[in-house]
Formats: sequence, structure tokens, C-alpha cells
Amino acid sequence: MKVTILGSGTSQGIPVIGCDCAVCRSDDPRDQRLRTSALVEWGGKTFCIDVGPDFRQQMLRAGVQHLDAILLTHEHNDHIIGLDDVRPFNFRQKRDMPVYGLPRVLQQVKERFAYIFAEQKYPGAPGVRLHPLEPSDQPVEIEGVPVWPLEVMHGRLPILGYRFGDFAYLTDVKSLPEQTIAQLRGCKAIVLSALHRKPHHSHLNLDEALQLLEVLQPERAWLTHISHRMGRHEEVSALLPKGVELARDGLVIT
Repeated sequence: MKVTILGSGTSQGIPVIGCDCAVCRSDDPRDQRLRTSALVEWGGKTFCIDVGPDFRQQMLRAGVQHLDAILLTHEHNDHIIGLDDVRPFNFRQKRDMPVYGLPRVLQQVKERFAYIFAEQKYPGAPGVRLHPLEPSDQPVEIEGVPVWPLEVMHGRLPILGYRFGDFAYLTDVKSLPEQTIAQLRGCKAIVLSALHRKPHHSHLNLDEALQLLEVLQPERAWLTHISHRMGRHEEVSALLPKGVELARDGLVIT
């Protein structure tokens, strides 16, 4: 398995427009973060988790030539609004792009991208096939590969995380149901969101994320969906326990 962190930033990205804080002015490339997304290559298939506003740039930067499916965690703009840029994959692969997500999320996709699903479709518009997905107590087959969709709470909003074998990707987390914690037992590697250091109504902060990792006990973990308020990569890294790192754009996990 190969996982590429395409983006590790929060909804505004880093640097934030108009901000002159130390993180946004940093010349350390690890402090420059596109919106959160990941590429998972496993079982001969390539999946992109979330397609935010930086999707095109992320695909170009990672040199992605083929994409088998898109897995959506939830419907917020920083996770779906780049969907129009699947068009080059439509043209190259000569098929509609399979997109998986909660029924509620897919309905939002239909509403925000109504032109994709119009009866009189504009020539050259993206081709998308929507596949409803619910949290499951067992892995489900997605494009021929077993993937475990997991229930995650983003504040009061139920969203999806995904487990692929011994790896799990969990973004925009505030809490995990007990069943999801049980489903994550035995994971060797976990990517988990941690917004910044202060409390937040719908995201884990740094302390809360580290406490959750103590419960989950992966061998290694990376923190993602990071705000500029977290602090500089170098400074925050020095505070983290062994086996836990800040994710960065372009990071490859194998």
C-alpha cells in the first residue's frame, strides 16, 4: 500500500489569504498546506479521498495518471468542490468517475453540480457515477477492493472515515463512536485530524487527537487538517510523542 498526503491543511489552506502570522509567512515548505486530501494506492487500484478546491493542483503535483474512484468523507466545500476537475480522467479513461459517499453527501453533490446531472448535459461536462455508501460493520467492496467505511462524528454531523487493511484515514474528527473505535483496533497506521491547540466545537484539537491515539494505539500516526493556528511544523513536531508526526503535503506513507 502507498498513501500520499495530497493536502494537510484546513478549509482555508496555508498560507491564509491576507494573514501575516509566523506560519503563513514561513518559508518552510512543510508549513504550506493545501486543503485536506489523500491518495491511496492499494490492491491495484488508486483512490482519492476527497476532492477539494485544490484537487487539480494536487493531481498534477503527485503526477497521478489514473484514478479508479473518489471516496468522499462529507459534503463541506473543502472536501467536494473540486469535482469538476475529474474531466481529464474522464477523457483519458473513457468512463464516468465512480464517486462514493453517504446518501446525504451525494445529494449535495447533485445540487451543487446540477449541470453534471442535467438531462440536456453540456458537452464536455464531467462524467460521474454516484454510489451510496453507509458505515458498515464489515469491509465493503469498492471497485473490487475491500474498504471499511467508518462512522465519524464531525461535531454533530455524521461523516465517513475509511480503513484500508492496516491503514485508516480519519479527517474532520471531533469524536468516534465506540463501534468505530473497535473497528480501528489493530490498525498499524492512522492519519487523524487535529485542527489546532485550542478547543473547537467540531474538530479535535492537538491534545484531544493525542488522547484518542492513546486509545487507538497505532504503531504510527500522522496529524492532518491543520490550521495555521497550530504553529510552525518544526515547533509543533518537537512536542509530539514518539510515533506521531505532523503530516505534510507530499508525504508518502508505505
